[in-house]
Amino acid sequence: MGKNLRRISRGWIKLWVLGVLTAASWWTIERLAFSIERSSCPADLETLTDLLLEDLPSYANRVVQRARKLDRTPYLSTYVIVAGRPEFKPLPLNGRQYQPVLPDTSKQVFFTTLERRYNRNHVVEAQNYHWLFLTQTQDGWRLVLIYTQFGSPSDKKPPTPPQETSNGIIGQAIRLWLRDCRAGAIRSQG
Repeated sequence: MGKNLRRISRGWIKLWVLGVLTAASWWTIERLAFSIERSSCPADLETLTDLLLEDLPSYANRVVQRARKLDRTPYLSTYVIVAGRPEFKPLPLNGRQYQPVLPDTSKQVFFTTLERRYNRNHVVEAQNYHWLFLTQTQDGWRLVLIYTQFGSPSDKKPPTPPQETSNGIIGQAIRLWLRDCRAGAIRSQG
């Protein structure tokens, strides 16, 4: 009887220790989860743009990879290498629109991207110029429009005229990044 009692009490002690350790583990995990602050999307345009441009190449390259899986020529590959040089001085839009398209709250950002394309036997790099219109809504920043001038790989040719590219690679990447920013999923890597 004494041996059985000791076995039962050892079993209960083991079970109690296991329960305490499990509770302590869950308590630690919960504390860690609450201690990691969710980042909020910056209200300041310059801070937002710095974070956006830091992540834009990876977001754009994921858009490219998804498009390639659907319908892309296997020997043609485009990659966004870097995004940068933001400028915030807006161009005046009064008198340049027949019917206003942009809301009064839109902010303008100019930036460039360096993109690299791999053809069958050679690599082509081009610098593209983007004119981005953002607006801040009650739930965060939204893309209004983006215009892009595609640079030529040759210094002898000028960039293309501006084209509306809200549904292009960079436009889709910005829309996805802003969605993640509003959800609190963007963290500064700096």
